[in-house]
Amino acid sequence: MFKHIILALVLALGIGNAAFGSEPVDVNTATAEQLAEALNGVGESKAEAIVEYREANGPFTHIDELINVRGIGMATVDKNREMIRFGDESPSGEG
Repeated sequence: MFKHIILALVLALGIGNAAFGSEPVDVNTATAEQLAEALNGVGESKAEAIVEYREANGPFTHIDELINVRGIGMATVDKNREMIRFGDESPSGEG
């Protein structure tokens, strides 16, 4: 049982560090790999969909445009608002 507690603590610390240690990512320039690594709930296939959408439709100008990407809903957008940038702008493209 002690091993399970240690393992749980190690996993929790690793997940916490990944979530809080990540830098914001520019959705208009990042690769699919970078997007998948930085964004919560975005795996490789969703990250590739973001890149494909961007290439087909041009750069994103507001965070809420991400819901137009296949597989990305408002819940995913909301939990990543602080991690998404557009060029040199502040997070979420709001300033």
